Amino acid sequence: MLKINEIFKSIQGESSYAGLPCTFVRLAGCNLRCTYCDTNYAYYHGKEISDEEVIAKIEEYGVKCVEFTGGEPLLQEETPHLLKVLLDKGYKVLIETNGSICIGCLDKRLTIIMDMKTPKSGMSERMRTKNLDFLKSTDEIKFVVMDESDYLWAKDMIMENRMFDKFQNILMAPAYDVLSPKALVDWVLRDNLPVRVQLQIHKYIWAPDEREGVY
Repeated sequence: MLKINEIFKSIQGESSYAGLPCTFVRLAGCNLRCTYCDTNYAYYHGKEISDEEVIAKIEEYGVKCVEFTGGEPLLQEETPHLLKVLLDKGYKVLIETNGSICIGCLDKRLTIIMDMKTPKSGMSERMRTKNLDFLKSTDEIKFVVMDESDYLWAKDMIMENRMFDKFQNILMAPAYDVLSPKALVDWVLRDNLPVRVQLQIHKYIWAPDEREGVY
């Protein structure tokens, strides 16, 4: 049984999969409290659902790409097992994790999107940099930046850990409604930093008070 906040079908709003149809499984609970969090409704609220029920809902939507997100999906010990079951069924499975919990136990067939928390998030000291050793070249690292000091911190982190040599997709996003996308693009172009700038495109499709996708 997993405590699920919501399951819905939408398009990917972020990552290298942006724009593609995807079924999202949002798990309840999070061990971090980022200043820019836009899913705090998932901190506590959820319903206990069996693996079989989750799989049935995913199959009902008929999309072969599934993302587990949160909250923080790895807070629940049962999550890795369900991920493996879906992989065995032929699904493309993504997991977005906040980088504070060990990912060493995860199936290597997964695509991991690890969110490296910047200082202005208030959670950068909670990151497990050891997790970088468990990532594959095809996994993705995401930085959400709130100002130029966050950007410079992320840039230093990328360089110090030689991320461009190790990973195909390094993502950088402006915190929604906090930092101008143009400001982030200006810094990236100034430094010729070969990161993928991304926007949360679902927020430009659905109104702030409107639930995205199909439930």
